[in-house]
Amino acid sequence: MTVHKGGCFCGAVEIEVHGTAEAMGYCHCSSCRSWSASPVNAFTLWKPENVKVTKGAEFLSVFEKTEMSDRQFCTKCGGHLMTGHPPIGLVDVYAATIPDVKFTPGVHVNYAETVLPMKDGLPKLRDFPAELGGSGIAVPE
Repeated sequence: MTVHKGGCFCGAVEIEVHGTAEAMGYCHCSSCRSWSASPVNAFTLWKPENVKVTKGAEFLSVFEKTEMSDRQFCTKCGGHLMTGHPPIGLVDVYAATIPDVKFTPGVHVNYAETVLPMKDGLPKLRDFPAELGGSGIAVPE
C-alpha cells in the first residue's frame, strides 16, 4: 500500500495517508475559503482509517463550526492539516499538507459560491454530489 507523508507548517505534527484518495477537487464554499485564507480550497478525501497522525498528536486541536466539519490544526504554528467530515465518513487532508500526492482534481463543489471562476473543464457542482447529501446539480463553467 502506498504511503504519503506530510505535516503542518512548523513540522510539529506529521501525518500519513495510506492508499489512494477517494476523491480530489476544489471547494468554493465561504467556510473553506475563510478557513484556508484563499479563494478556493484544494481537497483530497480519504477514508478515516487511511489517515494517521504519526507525530505531535498533542499539538493537534479541533475547531468545529458545524457538525459537518471537524477542522484540525497545529496549536504550535496554527498550520491547517485536515478536516474530518463525520456525516459522510471521510477526511479532507488539504492537498498542500501531503506534497508528494499527485493532486488530480475531478470536481468543483459549492461552485455557486465561487469568487474565483475556473475554466478547466471539470464538473462544477452547485453544492455537493447527491451521494454526499447535496443536490448534485451542475452549474455552467
